[in-house]
Amino acid sequence: MIIRIRSRDGVDRLDVPDPSSATLATIISLIETHLHIPSHLQSLSPNQSILLSKSPSDASSLSPDPSTPLSSLGLSHGSILYLYYDPSSFSRTSLPPPPPSFGPRRKMTIDDLVARQVRVVRQDSPHCSLASFDRDSAHSFQLFLSESLAFSVKRGGFLYGRVGDEGEVWVDFIYEPPQHGMDGRLVITRDPEEEKLVEAIAAGLGMRKVGFIVSRSIGEDRGTDGEYTMTAREVRLAAEYQAESGLAEWVTVVVKLEVNEDGGADVHFEAFQMSDVCVKLWKDGWFADEEGEGEGKEYDPKVTKMKKDVVVGGKDTKVVDNDFFLVVVKIADHEGPLSTAFPIENRNLPVMPRALKNHLDRMKSLPFVKRISDFHLLLFLARFLDVNADVPLLAECVSKQANVPDGYKLLIESMAASS
Repeated sequence: MIIRIRSRDGVDRLDVPDPSSATLATIISLIETHLHIPSHLQSLSPNQSILLSKSPSDASSLSPDPSTPLSSLGLSHGSILYLYYDPSSFSRTSLPPPPPSFGPRRKMTIDDLVARQVRVVRQDSPHCSLASFDRDSAHSFQLFLSESLAFSVKRGGFLYGRVGDEGEVWVDFIYEPPQHGMDGRLVITRDPEEEKLVEAIAAGLGMRKVGFIVSRSIGEDRGTDGEYTMTAREVRLAAEYQAESGLAEWVTVVVKLEVNEDGGADVHFEAFQMSDVCVKLWKDGWFADEEGEGEGKEYDPKVTKMKKDVVVGGKDTKVVDNDFFLVVVKIADHEGPLSTAFPIENRNLPVMPRALKNHLDRMKSLPFVKRISDFHLLLFLARFLDVNADVPLLAECVSKQANVPDGYKLLIESMAASS
């Protein structure tokens, strides 16, 4: 008798040699032998709700006694048992071979065999325990989306801040690189020289790049069948940047406009991480190109296409629902150490020199270090300073809220006066 075992990894098949006397304990033993999952970690049930269990104790409550005969559970040839095990306490590294296929035999390459062992499953827990946004930075970003762009095109940026001891990410400013946003597509044209300045400022502030932010445009759902959380293009960008960062806590934030119960519009921030499997597939070059290197030539925003088959839900496929790659992160806000009063780089209009004088005049009642405690102002100043010496030192003054050396103060005030 064949019994199918469905878990979060997909579907496996077990051959039960003596079904008339077999019990649930028999299946547990077969799973340990053939699927290499220790018996003490297993919870089995004919009730598929066991797969939604939040903990091993929840799963155990849905699992019948191991001595229960299979016949009393109504199981017969081809029946399904649902298997729960805690993925945090065990990594399933050895998988059974695929079931034999009938009909014409196809020559299998090493790549084919490797591909058939890649399983895409949902990752239960993120490496980032919390993503907290500086309120002013979040407000400035969403205000530009709402009032200047009307959410008609996409906008993106890189998140900078700190990583806490418990895996929490504190986002303290957003750097918006040169880019071209369209309805449904975002093209970021990164400027290496400008990014050197940004990194120097972040280092002086005691911060680092911690994530990526992207907005959804209101028109990109048109013509699609149903809603989705992130588009395939957004998944590609997020996976690329998370892989590039090497930061386990790297977070991706999606900003979108949603209709509320009163018919009005609300702006929502949602935080995610790309799953470990997603990042590995990107690093290994499995993502198909946007023109449809995978199955089908038409772009479908809801799914990500692969160059080779992966196993999703027990089936070989080159098309993966984007939601399989997303790991939800809790989101919060905080009051960060920087202001966002200075004009922001790379938006519709260039930042003019006069902006420096206007900003300093508005803030003249504050101590000088407070007047320049704005990332976007520091980036403007950095274009006229030494990136290796002056920029980190000035940013460190801001970080410590220390007195700015008279030489820098005189230089900044002279720049403002001459504009």
